[in-house]
Amino acid sequence: MRGALPAEAPMRVAADLDLCQGHQMCLIEAPEVFGFDDDADQVVVLTEHPDPTWAGKVATAVQYCPTRALSIIDDEGARRARP
Repeated sequence: MRGALPAEAPMRVAADLDLCQGHQMCLIEAPEVFGFDDDADQVVVLTEHPDPTWAGKVATAVQYCPTRALSIIDDEGARRARP
């Protein structure tokens, strides 16, 4: 599976809105976690702590963000390396 993380891995999803340019690749990969604000032309994190079963989708969305605006943060606050 692309961008796979262990299903049990605790995670928090963050978006850097200063970097987001509204490409919406994250919505294609993980629509359960990411939305889009048309007025601001930016990503919206719908679920900051997504279900662990979505870990692969979230990792793929982070990997394919063209501006690197998305991050997965572990339970200790460290940003995980991009896949």
